[in-house]
Amino acid sequence: MIIFTLSFQKQRGVALITVMLIVAMCVVIASQMTNRLQIQMQRTTNINSNQQAYWYAMGAEAFTKRVLITAFKGDENVTHLGQTWAQGETTYPVDFGEITGEIIDLQSCLNLNALRALPDNSNNNTQKVSQTKVPARLALESLIINLELEGVSQFEAESMADALSDWLDEDSRISSAGGAEDDDYASREFPYLAANNYLANVNELRIVEHFTPEVIHALMPYVCVIPNSEQHKININTLDAEQPALLEALLGSTLDEAQEILNARGEEGFETKEEFFNLPEVGRIKDFDNRKDQFVVDSEYFTLKASANFNDSFFAFNSVMKITNNKYVDVISRTIGRN
Repeated sequence: MIIFTLSFQKQRGVALITVMLIVAMCVVIASQMTNRLQIQMQRTTNINSNQQAYWYAMGAEAFTKRVLITAFKGDENVTHLGQTWAQGETTYPVDFGEITGEIIDLQSCLNLNALRALPDNSNNNTQKVSQTKVPARLALESLIINLELEGVSQFEAESMADALSDWLDEDSRISSAGGAEDDDYASREFPYLAANNYLANVNELRIVEHFTPEVIHALMPYVCVIPNSEQHKININTLDAEQPALLEALLGSTLDEAQEILNARGEEGFETKEEFFNLPEVGRIKDFDNRKDQFVVDSEYFTLKASANFNDSFFAFNSVMKITNNKYVDVISRTIGRN
């Protein structure tokens, strides 16, 4: 009888321990399920917030199209900084966030892709010989020199222009001593090949021979990229009056002469190119007749820098737009991210 009682007590002890283990396992499983459910719910919330931030930013793009079309209804042949699109960075409050956007005229900066253009009266067989005559290349060289960067002389500026011309052109022949093609890039620690095509972004200069971070940083306020376009037409009406270095490079003038010209420009700019050409300040520029074809008073390429916040989610992108006949706005490029 005593033996039976002890055996029964042992079985009850084992059963109790088994029950406790099962309960512990259930608690662990329930805890993991709850944790995973919370993570999944947070992930879903984040996805929804990111999507809403994205659509807020896309809303900024749609609004920009309307602003541009409205701005050019009254001024069909002139683009200037007095129009509604040129308000600088603007922020609009929205539910649970805000939208920030800035519209920039891409013809108020030097299009680096214009270095891909052939010189006047030339063909593919003479491209390498006469590439130095391309106006955009001359302007880039002058701009680099005028920025007075430490260790950058005429030679370095020409080498950068050579390397960029080789990066953009369609062949694999080196333009001059400062140029660089596939062999130069393939021999690096992390090899790659020259694009032999248009730049997609100014940041692409980081992998072009001779361009240093200091040079690229100094060039940023003055240069841009128009996707798949060799156009080199600078709108004199939208050049930044506080940054005359680009106009100085385009004209081959002094900085003071460039500043005088920008100061002579009215709030609504010049109505025609001839009005700009006839300025007394312009008349004093040496060899201006050979440089006047670079300038226009109307623009067709713009970029929107937009960002949106929603419930701590953030989305930013740059959108390049082309205006056709002041009636249609086409988005020709979008770049996700701040730059």
